[in-house]
Amino acid sequence: MLDRILSHDYPRSRWLALALVIILVGLAVAPFAFPGAKALSVAAKMLVFILLVASFDLLLGYTGIVSFAHTMFFGIGAYGVAIASTRLGPGWTAVGLGVLLALAASLLLSLLIGLFSLRVKAIFFAMITLAVATAFQTLASQLSDFTGGEDGLTFKNPAWLSPSFEPLDSPLLGLDIDGKIVTYYLLFVVVLALFLALLRIVNSPFGRVLQAIRENDFRAEAIGFRTVVYRTWSNVLSAAFATLAGALLALWLRYVGPDTTLSFEIMLDILLIVVIGGMGTMYGAVIGSVLFVLAQNYLQDLLKLGGGAFEGVPVLSQLVSPDRWLLWLGVLFVLSVYYFPAGVVGRLRLGALRK
Repeated sequence: MLDRILSHDYPRSRWLALALVIILVGLAVAPFAFPGAKALSVAAKMLVFILLVASFDLLLGYTGIVSFAHTMFFGIGAYGVAIASTRLGPGWTAVGLGVLLALAASLLLSLLIGLFSLRVKAIFFAMITLAVATAFQTLASQLSDFTGGEDGLTFKNPAWLSPSFEPLDSPLLGLDIDGKIVTYYLLFVVVLALFLALLRIVNSPFGRVLQAIRENDFRAEAIGFRTVVYRTWSNVLSAAFATLAGALLALWLRYVGPDTTLSFEIMLDILLIVVIGGMGTMYGAVIGSVLFVLAQNYLQDLLKLGGGAFEGVPVLSQLVSPDRWLLWLGVLFVLSVYYFPAGVVGRLRLGALRK
């Protein structure tokens, strides 16, 4: 049974398996174990990024394609839900229609990008996707009547996902269950199912061909595989999963704007997480997303404690100031790349093989 769930792709490291179990259990019980709005928002962001980064890893880690248009598909999913909910009103019909239209738009765009661009060399494809993503972000910012422009769109979720929805009269295990908790567990179940689907895809014969193309596309084409077709399908699948991640983020935030889904900073975050976790592993998306989101949200709190301890010390008090959290995040990234060149997952698996 476990073989089928994990698609015969085991962690192959005791420490990695332990980390994945801790993350799974931690995210499953996060509303009960870590009360508070911030902790719940951090856990929800981890879930969204796990799916988003895993979908990008299908493209980069398994197929060897560098694309900067991933946040475009992420934004299409978010805007699809937001626009449908704004125009049709709150309800599951609006959410479903928004997701379907967003998927259709993403599949069409990714297919066009794949067919017209994947025949060029890697660097040129990356530049093409960057240009398309930038044009789309500019378009979303300027179409104020349709997308809300720079202000974005605020909308209402279906009744069950509304914060005012309270299905239970009394707290459950000390937690008041409301629509926000229901939304969180919707994210948890959907992300878990989609992650397992991605794990199945990369371990299928289709996934093996993608890895062959990544290693040597000329050899893969020489033995009979149409590499452009496989790359295009990889681009389409990656876009579809990114679109679903965007739709989940929109449901959680009940707001969509250019900065929340389309900014180039998010694209850089995705690249950082893939490198930190480990490319071409899928599990790296889980480890990398959790580590990055934790550092992004709690590094300032740790620096506040350090700032109090070194208060009055001329140089150290400035270095550990909460305002320097981006500096320390950069230092942590450099150290992770230096000591874990294959990512955290790659290092743990390599250590297990040496024993």
